[in-house]
Amino acid sequence: MTKKQLAKEVIERLKKEYPHSDCTLDYDSAWKLLVSVRLAAQCTDKRVNVIVEKLYEKYPDVDALAEADVDSIEEIVRPCGLGKSKARDISACMKILRDEYNGKVPDDFDKLLKLPGVGRKSANLIMGDVFKKPAIVTDTHCIRLVNRIGLVDGIKEPKKVEMELWKIIPPDEGSDFCHRLVDHGREICTARTKPYCEKCCLFDICKKKI
Repeated sequence: MTKKQLAKEVIERLKKEYPHSDCTLDYDSAWKLLVSVRLAAQCTDKRVNVIVEKLYEKYPDVDALAEADVDSIEEIVRPCGLGKSKARDISACMKILRDEYNGKVPDDFDKLLKLPGVGRKSANLIMGDVFKKPAIVTDTHCIRLVNRIGLVDGIKEPKKVEMELWKIIPPDEGSDFCHRLVDHGREICTARTKPYCEKCCLFDICKKKI
Protein backbone atom coordinates (compact mmCIF):
# COMPACT_ATOMS: atom_id res chain seq x y z
CA MET A 1 0.00 0.00 0.00
CA THR A 2 1.41 3.39 -1.00
CA LYS A 3 1.29 6.32 1.42
CA LYS A 4 -1.46 7.92 -0.71
CA GLN A 5 -3.53 4.74 -0.54
CA LEU A 6 -2.90 4.48 3.20
CA ALA A 7 -3.92 8.12 3.68
CA LYS A 8 -7.16 7.56 1.75
CA GLU A 9 -8.03 4.52 3.89
CA VAL A 10 -7.17 6.32 7.16
CA ILE A 11 -9.32 9.31 6.15
CA GLU A 12 -12.32 7.10 5.35
CA ARG A 13 -12.10 5.12 8.58
CA LEU A 14 -11.69 8.21 10.76
CA LYS A 15 -14.70 9.81 9.02
CA LYS A 16 -16.86 6.89 10.11
CA GLU A 17 -15.40 6.89 13.63
CA TYR A 18 -15.59 10.66 14.21
CA PRO A 19 -18.23 12.11 11.87
CA HIS A 20 -18.68 15.30 13.88
CA SER A 21 -15.08 16.28 14.66
CA ASP A 22 -14.56 20.03 14.80
CA CYS A 23 -12.41 22.72 16.37
CA THR A 24 -12.72 22.59 20.17
CA LEU A 25 -12.09 26.31 20.60
CA ASP A 26 -15.31 28.34 20.91
CA TYR A 27 -15.66 31.27 18.48
CA ASP A 28 -18.28 33.00 16.40
CA SER A 29 -15.99 35.21 14.31
CA ALA A 30 -12.53 34.97 12.77
CA TRP A 31 -10.84 37.46 15.10
CA LYS A 32 -12.02 35.51 18.14
CA LEU A 33 -10.46 32.31 16.79
CA LEU A 34 -7.27 34.28 16.22
CA VAL A 35 -7.26 35.33 19.89
CA SER A 36 -8.11 31.83 21.14
CA VAL A 37 -5.43 30.15 19.06
CA ARG A 38 -2.79 32.44 20.54
CA LEU A 39 -4.02 31.73 24.06
CA ALA A 40 -4.10 27.98 23.41
CA ALA A 41 -0.30 27.69 23.20
CA GLN A 42 0.70 25.45 26.15
CA CYS A 43 -2.85 25.67 27.49
CA THR A 44 -5.96 23.49 27.13
CA ASP A 45 -8.77 24.55 24.79
CA LYS A 46 -11.18 24.06 27.68
CA ARG A 47 -9.44 26.67 29.80
CA VAL A 48 -9.11 29.07 26.87
CA ASN A 49 -12.88 28.86 26.26
CA VAL A 50 -13.50 29.98 29.86
CA ILE A 51 -10.95 32.81 29.81
CA VAL A 52 -12.06 34.36 26.52
CA GLU A 53 -15.58 34.82 27.87
CA LYS A 54 -14.18 37.23 30.46
CA LEU A 55 -11.99 38.89 27.84
CA TYR A 56 -14.88 39.54 25.41
CA GLU A 57 -17.12 40.71 28.21
CA LYS A 58 -14.71 43.58 28.75
CA TYR A 59 -13.50 43.98 25.16
CA PRO A 60 -16.31 42.88 22.81
CA ASP A 61 -14.74 43.70 19.43
CA VAL A 62 -11.50 44.26 17.53
CA ASP A 63 -11.46 48.02 18.20
CA ALA A 64 -11.98 47.57 21.95
CA LEU A 65 -9.14 45.03 22.18
CA ALA A 66 -6.89 47.19 20.01
CA GLU A 67 -7.40 50.14 22.33
CA ALA A 68 -7.11 48.10 25.53
CA ASP A 69 -4.13 48.49 27.82
CA VAL A 70 -1.81 45.49 27.41
CA ASP A 71 -1.59 45.07 31.21
CA SER A 72 -5.38 44.83 31.41
CA ILE A 73 -5.40 42.10 28.74
CA GLU A 74 -2.61 40.27 30.58
CA GLU A 75 -4.55 40.35 33.84
CA ILE A 76 -7.42 38.46 32.19
CA VAL A 77 -5.41 35.98 30.11
CA ARG A 78 -2.76 35.16 32.74
CA PRO A 79 -4.42 31.82 33.71
CA CYS A 80 -3.62 30.57 30.19
CA GLY A 81 0.11 30.90 30.90
CA LEU A 82 2.70 33.09 29.16
CA GLY A 83 0.44 36.03 29.93
CA LYS A 84 2.85 38.82 29.02
CA SER A 85 3.75 37.60 25.54
CA LYS A 86 0.20 36.48 24.74
CA ALA A 87 -1.29 39.83 25.81
CA ARG A 88 1.34 41.71 23.82
CA ASP A 89 0.69 39.64 20.68
CA ILE A 90 -3.10 39.93 20.97
CA SER A 91 -2.87 43.70 21.38
CA ALA A 92 -0.50 44.12 18.43
CA CYS A 93 -2.57 41.76 16.30
CA MET A 94 -5.83 43.61 16.93
CA LYS A 95 -4.14 46.94 16.12
CA ILE A 96 -3.04 45.57 12.74
CA LEU A 97 -6.53 44.20 12.00
CA ARG A 98 -8.02 47.60 12.88
CA ASP A 99 -5.48 49.72 11.01
CA GLU A 100 -4.72 47.58 7.95
CA TYR A 101 -7.67 45.26 7.41
CA ASN A 102 -10.76 47.25 8.49
CA GLY A 103 -11.16 45.01 11.52
CA LYS A 104 -11.29 41.84 9.41
CA VAL A 105 -8.99 38.81 9.49
CA PRO A 106 -7.25 38.36 6.11
CA ASP A 107 -8.08 35.15 4.25
CA ASP A 108 -4.54 34.87 2.90
CA PHE A 109 -2.07 32.44 4.47
CA ASP A 110 1.01 34.64 4.04
CA LYS A 111 -0.76 37.69 5.48
CA LEU A 112 -1.88 35.64 8.48
CA LEU A 113 1.71 34.52 9.08
CA LYS A 114 2.79 38.16 9.36
CA LEU A 115 0.43 38.79 12.27
CA PRO A 116 2.08 38.82 15.73
CA GLY A 117 2.00 35.41 17.41
CA VAL A 118 0.60 33.60 14.37
CA GLY A 119 2.57 30.58 13.16
CA ARG A 120 1.81 27.98 10.49
CA LYS A 121 -0.39 25.89 12.78
CA SER A 122 -2.59 28.87 13.70
CA ALA A 123 -2.73 30.18 10.14
CA ASN A 124 -3.77 26.75 8.82
CA LEU A 125 -6.46 26.40 11.50
CA ILE A 126 -7.96 29.76 10.52
CA MET A 127 -7.71 29.05 6.78
CA GLY A 128 -9.47 25.71 7.20
CA ASP A 129 -12.06 26.44 9.88
CA VAL A 130 -13.00 30.03 9.10
CA PHE A 131 -12.42 30.32 5.37
CA LYS A 132 -12.95 26.64 4.41
CA LYS A 133 -9.75 26.60 2.37
CA PRO A 134 -7.22 23.75 2.13
CA ALA A 135 -5.33 23.45 5.41
CA ILE A 136 -3.25 21.00 7.43
CA VAL A 137 -2.85 21.72 11.14
CA THR A 138 0.20 19.90 12.49
CA ASP A 139 -0.41 19.98 16.23
CA THR A 140 1.07 17.45 18.67
CA HIS A 141 -1.70 14.89 18.05
CA CYS A 142 -1.25 15.10 14.29
CA ILE A 143 2.54 14.72 14.46
CA ARG A 144 2.37 11.79 16.87
CA LEU A 145 -0.34 9.91 14.98
CA VAL A 146 0.87 10.30 11.40
CA ASN A 147 4.27 8.98 12.51
CA ARG A 148 2.73 6.01 14.34
CA ILE A 149 0.37 5.18 11.49
CA GLY A 150 3.17 5.41 8.93
CA LEU A 151 1.99 8.37 6.87
CA VAL A 152 5.33 10.07 7.59
CA ASP A 153 8.57 8.44 8.68
CA GLY A 154 10.21 9.73 11.84
CA ILE A 155 9.55 13.42 11.15
CA LYS A 156 8.78 15.57 14.19
CA GLU A 157 9.30 19.13 12.90
CA PRO A 158 5.79 20.60 12.31
CA LYS A 159 6.49 22.32 8.98
CA LYS A 160 8.21 19.23 7.55
CA VAL A 161 5.29 17.04 8.65
CA GLU A 162 2.89 19.50 7.02
CA MET A 163 4.82 19.46 3.74
CA GLU A 164 4.86 15.63 3.68
CA LEU A 165 1.11 15.45 4.36
CA TRP A 166 0.33 17.91 1.55
CA LYS A 167 1.77 15.29 -0.83
CA ILE A 168 -0.67 12.57 0.22
CA ILE A 169 -3.77 14.20 1.76
CA PRO A 170 -6.40 15.58 -0.68
CA PRO A 171 -6.55 19.38 -0.10
CA ASP A 172 -10.27 19.41 0.69
CA GLU A 173 -9.80 16.71 3.36
CA GLY A 174 -6.89 18.22 5.28
CA SER A 175 -8.69 20.38 7.83
CA ASP A 176 -11.28 17.77 8.88
CA PHE A 177 -8.65 15.03 8.86
CA CYS A 178 -6.56 16.96 11.39
CA HIS A 179 -9.58 17.54 13.67
CA ARG A 180 -10.29 13.80 13.58
CA LEU A 181 -6.68 13.06 14.48
CA VAL A 182 -7.11 15.22 17.59
CA ASP A 183 -10.19 13.23 18.66
CA HIS A 184 -8.46 9.92 17.90
CA GLY A 185 -5.34 11.06 19.75
CA ARG A 186 -7.35 11.98 22.83
CA GLU A 187 -9.51 8.88 22.92
CA ILE A 188 -7.48 6.01 21.47
CA CYS A 189 -3.95 6.77 20.28
CA THR A 190 -2.96 8.55 23.47
CA ALA A 191 0.35 10.13 24.39
CA ARG A 192 0.52 9.79 28.17
CA THR A 193 -0.80 6.24 28.50
CA LYS A 194 -0.35 3.14 26.39
CA PRO A 195 -2.51 3.55 23.26
CA TYR A 196 -5.70 1.49 23.15
CA CYS A 197 -4.71 -0.41 20.02
CA GLU A 198 -7.29 -3.14 20.62
CA LYS A 199 -10.07 -0.55 20.18
CA CYS A 200 -8.46 1.28 17.24
CA CYS A 201 -10.25 1.45 13.89
CA LEU A 202 -6.82 1.63 12.20
CA PHE A 203 -5.26 -1.36 13.95
CA ASP A 204 -4.84 -3.60 10.89
CA ILE A 205 -3.27 -0.87 8.73
CA CYS A 206 -1.22 0.98 11.37
CA LYS A 207 2.53 0.68 10.99
CA LYS A 208 3.24 0.85 14.72
CA LYS A 209 1.09 -1.52 16.71
CA ILE A 210 2.32 -0.57 20.17
